[in-house]
Amino acid sequence: MNILFTCSARKWGGNEAWVLNAAQALGQQHRVSLAYRADEVGNRFVVDKYRLPFMNEADLITLGKLVSIIRQNRIDVVVPTKRKDYFLAGVASRITGAKNILILGIIRSLKNTQVNNLVYNMLADGIMVNAQAIKEVLLQSRFMKSEKIAVIPNGISIDSGNIVPAKKAFDFMVTSLAELSERKGFDFLIRGFARFLKEHDITNAGLVIMGSGGEREKLEALAESLGIARFVTFAGFVKDPYPNLLASDVFALTSKNEGIPYAIIEAALLDNAIITTRAGGTEELLEDEAHCLYVNFGDEALLANQFHRLYRDKNLRMRLAENAKKRTAERFSSEKMEKEMIGFFRKIRSEN
Repeated sequence: MNILFTCSARKWGGNEAWVLNAAQALGQQHRVSLAYRADEVGNRFVVDKYRLPFMNEADLITLGKLVSIIRQNRIDVVVPTKRKDYFLAGVASRITGAKNILILGIIRSLKNTQVNNLVYNMLADGIMVNAQAIKEVLLQSRFMKSEKIAVIPNGISIDSGNIVPAKKAFDFMVTSLAELSERKGFDFLIRGFARFLKEHDITNAGLVIMGSGGEREKLEALAESLGIARFVTFAGFVKDPYPNLLASDVFALTSKNEGIPYAIIEAALLDNAIITTRAGGTEELLEDEAHCLYVNFGDEALLANQFHRLYRDKNLRMRLAENAKKRTAERFSSEKMEKEMIGFFRKIRSEN
């Protein structure tokens, strides 16, 4: 099968990491291509690839080039991975006869508008999501059809034996990895971490935040105002976060909204105990007190307490990390993802 991924992202993130792993898994038996916008994304892929403008949804230059790529490479399935791509990929697919199967990795409530009906229904032959919760919210829109939506878990394989852990600046190291945006809840994370340090007079614990974004200055100012700036490292965009994840004791994700976050899967496979909000589909993967510790978004006291529990109880950290790693490895193999994706592609092609 000939498959074209499109990705208009300007920078690297969890969604782009998923595309890379999907392309690698599918590329073992199928021909995979990529249409991308930024070199920060495209340079990581070893497939046939095409840099396109992806200026906006009405970008006729990108549309024309997509049509040409699909025809020249006899593409069977186009997989747009960003909201900006959905319309362009849909129109290009209708012109060429390829199938357009969207990727949606976050809970998104669709208003019953003509635009959403066009993008998510009329121009989309199928939609892949990584959590049942995402599918259930989509189906609240009257134009969505259950048979067009497939729940396919992310797939990833990490060989930790080939990773050299980063040097720890503190005995107890907490990491977090995401774009520094309001939705990711880093202000809540920093406030909870500050409370943990101050309530228990902790001086040998540090927080490493990996990621770039528009909230960085605000978050740095927040850490400074709380008196914990020396305990918080803003690492910026990190091309390879695995050394830090392998070195850390705890991974914390405090988002308001997610699907099943790719970073949690990576952290679990790299032996982290996990603290997370009940965002999106995370509860479909991890059970409270068995695989992770949950907090409600905004509950700084509970977040501080969960940090302290893991700080003082190494056995709890090890048990949660081991259980999360086992659960994640079972459910998120690249082989399983490849099999389910190709099965869905074939189903869509045969029905339409």
